[in-house]
Amino acid sequence: MTTTNGPVLHPDLTPAQRDCLDALPLEGNHVVSGRPGSGKSLLAAHRAVHLALTGRPTLLLSRSNLLRQLLRDTLHPLAIPGAPVEAATVHGWIQRRFGGDAPRTEDGWFDWTALTHQAAATLGHDDAATPHLVVDEGQDLPPGFYRLARIAAASVTVFADECQRLTETNSTLTEITDALGRSTGRADLAGNHRNTREVASLAEHFRTGGRLAQMPFRSGSLPLIRHYSGTKDLVDDIVAMAARQPRHRIGVIVNSLRTGADLMSRLERAGLAQEPQLYSSAAASGRYRDLDLTRPGVVIVHRASAKGLDFDTVVIADTETDADKDPTSADLRMAYYVMITRARERLILGWQGSRLPRHLEGLHGWATRK
Repeated sequence: MTTTNGPVLHPDLTPAQRDCLDALPLEGNHVVSGRPGSGKSLLAAHRAVHLALTGRPTLLLSRSNLLRQLLRDTLHPLAIPGAPVEAATVHGWIQRRFGGDAPRTEDGWFDWTALTHQAAATLGHDDAATPHLVVDEGQDLPPGFYRLARIAAASVTVFADECQRLTETNSTLTEITDALGRSTGRADLAGNHRNTREVASLAEHFRTGGRLAQMPFRSGSLPLIRHYSGTKDLVDDIVAMAARQPRHRIGVIVNSLRTGADLMSRLERAGLAQEPQLYSSAAASGRYRDLDLTRPGVVIVHRASAKGLDFDTVVIADTETDADKDPTSADLRMAYYVMITRARERLILGWQGSRLPRHLEGLHGWATRK
C-alpha cells in the first residue's frame, strides 16, 4: 500500500488545511492539534475519507453524540462511492467491537485495561476488518482509550486541543502521543476561520495555557454582557434575535437541563418561525436526541455538549450559576473558553440576579454591558 494520499480535491479547505492534510501519511498514528475555529472537525472528516480509500473500514469517532451528528452531516457531501466512512461515538464503537457487556469500572466508564487485553488476544485475527480510526475532540478521552486503539486499529489519527478539556477523563496532547507510541506523528493546524476578532479576543482572556493564538482578520461587534430581569426577559430577547436574523443559527448554552427544558417550553409557545430544538443526552432517541444542526433557528444545548459545535449567535444564558466559583479556576476558564468560541458572529453572556458574576468583571474593552 502506498503512503501517498489519493487524488481527492478539497475546494472547501484553506491552503493551510490542505497542506496539513496532504502531509499526513496514510499509515501510522498521528496527532493534529488546533485551536477552536482552525477547522479540526472538517479536516477530521476529510482525513477519514482519505483513509477509507485504502479499502479498510474507517470510523470517525467522537465522545459526544451531538458532535457525532455534526460529523455525520459533514461527511455526507464528502462521500466517495466504494469508500464508506461512518461517524460513531466511542461508546458505540466499543460496544460493537467488544459487545454490550464490555467490562466497565466502578465509575461506569469502560475498563480500558481489560479491553486492551481482550484486543491483544485477538491480534492477527480477521486483519482486513481492523479499522482506521479518526478521533475528533480527542482531548476528551483518557490515555487508556488510546492504548487500546493502538492495538485495536490499523491507524489512529487524533484531532485535539488540550485547552478544551471539559471531561473528567481527558488527556493532554503528550499523553495521547505517548499512549499511541513513540513513532506517532505530530502536526499543528493554525488559524481561526470561525470567530470574529472580537470574539476570539475575549476567548483569549479565558484561555488557560498554550501560546498566544493567531487572531482572525474578520471583525464584528463586541460581545455583550446582558442583565436579564428574569427568564421571560431572556426568552423575549432570544425571540427578537430569531426574528431579526431568520437565517441564523442561534445556540443557547445552559448549565442545567432543567433550565434548558424551561426555555424550550417557553420558546415553543412563542411561535418562532423555526421550531426550536433541545438536545438532551438523557434522551434515548427522538426529537431531543436527533437534531438537525444545519437548519436555522434556536438550538438549546448543555455546555457539556457544546464542544465542536458553532452558531452564528451564541447566548450563554445563565452565567450567574458560576457566580460562587473562583474566577481564576482553570476549569471555569476552560469552560468559558469553549463556550465563547462557539460563536461565529455575535456573543451574549447573560446573567440574572442583583450582582454581576465575578468572572464577568474586568472585561472592559473585551465586552460591552447592557
